Amino acid sequence: MKKILVIDGNSIINRAFYGVRPLTTKSGKHTNAIYGMINIISKQLSAIKPDYAAVAFDLKHPTFRHEMFPEYKAGRNPTPPDLLSQFADAKECLKLMGFHIMELPGYEADDIQGTIAKMAHDNEDTVSYVLSGDRDLLQLIDDKVKVLLVTNSETKEMDENAFRTEYGISPSDFVDMKALMGDSSDNIPGVAGIGKKTAETLIQSFGNLDNIYENIDDPIIKKGVREKLIKDKENAYLSKTLATINTSTPIEKELEDIAYKGLFEEELYAKFLELELNSLIAKFGLKSSGKKHDESVQKEAKKGSDPEAESGQAEMFFSPSEDDVEYTKCKIEKIDKITSDRISIEILESKLYIYADNTAYLYDDSFDKLSEFFKDKTVICYDAKAALYTLPFLMDSRLCDLLLYDYVINPSQGRSTPHALVSVFLGITPNSDAPTVRYYDELERKMRERIAEDGMVHILDEIELPLVKILFDIERCGFKINPAGMKEFGAALEELAEDLTSRIYMQAGREFNLNSPKQLGEVLFVEMGLPYQKKKTKTGYSTDAQTLEELRYISPIIDDILEYRQVSKLKNTYADALPALADESQRIHTDFKQALTATGRLSSADPNLQNIPIKTKMGREMRRYFITDEGYTLVDADYSQIELRLLAHIADDYNMKEAFINDEDIHRKTAAAVFGLPEEAVNEEMRKRAKAVNFGIVYGISGFSLSKDIGTTVAEATRYIKNYLMNYPSIARYLEEVVEEAKKNGYTTTVHGRRRYIPELTAQNAVMRGFGKRVAMNAPIQGSAADIMKIAMIKTYERLKRENFDARIVMQVHDELIIEARDDQVDIVKKIIREEMEGSAKLSIPLTVDVSIGKNWLEQE
Repeated sequence: MKKILVIDGNSIINRAFYGVRPLTTKSGKHTNAIYGMINIISKQLSAIKPDYAAVAFDLKHPTFRHEMFPEYKAGRNPTPPDLLSQFADAKECLKLMGFHIMELPGYEADDIQGTIAKMAHDNEDTVSYVLSGDRDLLQLIDDKVKVLLVTNSETKEMDENAFRTEYGISPSDFVDMKALMGDSSDNIPGVAGIGKKTAETLIQSFGNLDNIYENIDDPIIKKGVREKLIKDKENAYLSKTLATINTSTPIEKELEDIAYKGLFEEELYAKFLELELNSLIAKFGLKSSGKKHDESVQKEAKKGSDPEAESGQAEMFFSPSEDDVEYTKCKIEKIDKITSDRISIEILESKLYIYADNTAYLYDDSFDKLSEFFKDKTVICYDAKAALYTLPFLMDSRLCDLLLYDYVINPSQGRSTPHALVSVFLGITPNSDAPTVRYYDELERKMRERIAEDGMVHILDEIELPLVKILFDIERCGFKINPAGMKEFGAALEELAEDLTSRIYMQAGREFNLNSPKQLGEVLFVEMGLPYQKKKTKTGYSTDAQTLEELRYISPIIDDILEYRQVSKLKNTYADALPALADESQRIHTDFKQALTATGRLSSADPNLQNIPIKTKMGREMRRYFITDEGYTLVDADYSQIELRLLAHIADDYNMKEAFINDEDIHRKTAAAVFGLPEEAVNEEMRKRAKAVNFGIVYGISGFSLSKDIGTTVAEATRYIKNYLMNYPSIARYLEEVVEEAKKNGYTTTVHGRRRYIPELTAQNAVMRGFGKRVAMNAPIQGSAADIMKIAMIKTYERLKRENFDARIVMQVHDELIIEARDDQVDIVKKIIREEMEGSAKLSIPLTVDVSIGKNWLEQE
């Protein structure tokens, strides 16, 4: 059986635009609709494996429907500019994926799809699949045409049986139902006063529009409905004509003209590189041969896109590509002949590729012999920390890490591969199978130029690059644990989990799989009848933490379920898992991700030691089993309220700055302002609520969210926020100004000048814009805190080394730095760490650090 796949281009790209968060290239080009569209389409391309394939798009020209009814589609909002700008690239990508792009003046994309789909009737052993998110296309369903209906959660295959099950009528009568009820999105009038339910009843009873009017006096039709039908008969038939897809459009194409011949792989690879859609390169398994394709192939791929493309205004991305470089296998003798002080290296599959003095080497000897050669040289590489694990002697070299250059340029964007960086910054499409090391030197210069233009050279040279070796050293050292103690704790947790399980079963009245959200939802909301405020989804009831937290006051089973989850996570994620990861010295080695978060913060993985729980007593207990070597003590230094201090500094708010300068309790002072009381009248509950406002304000917290956090009404929480902003007027002004500046510039900056781009601020989707607004408020604060902590790590590490202390950093958790120091040096190390952390930024108010010591991470004095 041969298969036709015809795609509703407008529907799919629109759905993708609103369903995928804003994505932009480093040059600011929007790509989220393209990315989402290709993901939707590629799934069906793989599943169907079509023999014929086309994508239909609308043109701006009026159609025959506008001539018939000038108000057709009147009042529709214009296409958002961020979406409109993606159409040309989207069509080009589709052509390079092997699809035939089809547009026809005077007709809509639906008509083209209908005409192609019905070609299956003229060709034996052929079936059509129509991919769309528009239910109007369902009228095309018959014995040889199926519709793949894209929804928010899935793509449903709709054939005749599926359609009848859902609507209770035949697909051919679907358009008659629309003729009765109309369609506000297309401004199709229908019969005034006839809604979906009445239309369905009429069609189910009489089959189609003609039969309804032929039986207009049938008593089944109520008097009021009959009068409406008679009054608007003309509109009913007009609406049917407008809603009916024309399956005989003059497309001047035979079926063989839209035969699917597969991907234009090299051109598609280049296009995805240009759009910085690197995950799609991996998804399709694309690579470049490093050579240009025949010009006729390129012209065929370009043909028929749009007037701009044909006139040369939307040229495709075909970069010149050098021939593959021959790598000379060599030993230390040849390497010694390199005279350049700038050397590029790349490690692939345990092989070391070196490029210097315009010569390419594949080093073929033991790496340890290279230590003297690399000493004091500038080494350009990608992911320097990973390189240090293979070539630890690079600690004596100056490292230029292209991964971090990419991160500094745009931390919000996912990290690009070396091949993608070469493409974006040098305009070259390298062979994906070959090392890109020969481009590194030029690439480093180009990327540094971009960083200099953005005013962030000091971020790169004074913060990010020096931190690489420090993180490598911290990871190698590791954090010592007590495996036996962890296992005992795990056994106690298991016993507690069993007790909680028994209590939950008793309250539920039966046993069930407590780890199954579906079964838990049925027990809570069906069998026990607990109130459910959200909309039930196809997978059932939500039992996430937020949903359950709101039910704590209704049933004691909720507290037991939440505690069970906490106990299970502690046991499985930490108590059971961590001992297995310890080395022979009982030390755990995390992996610090330096180029991951958009805020500039470090993150920890494999295992994530930054996520050891702290908010609950049971969670904190896990820290008891992080210990020291014999004769050493942990020194734990934590910035005190650094984000609030940064807010006071950046907003230049007199009242808040005075509180910090005078070492006042900022939460008590805020509570007094919010509640209109003297500070001595503020109780702990008031202080707790004020603390939530203090920390929530920089995240753009709403009255609704705050009310949930502190357990008050929305009106009361909103009043707290209003009073807060009245008492700290400069903060209110800052929150407004920082959002407006971010909208104008496209990014925010930290006190050190680090940029964070926020494309969400210009999104058409209101939810996305709201997210962008909150990010703009918070990014300068959290990003500045991250910069200060990184500087503090560098200063502390370098001083401890410089003054030869027997002390090493073993962990960093957001605003907290942990050092393992020899017992007889603890007092001086405490002094050093406080001096270096408090001196890591010059603000208009002091930074303060709380320092404590102990033999484990929990018990600190």
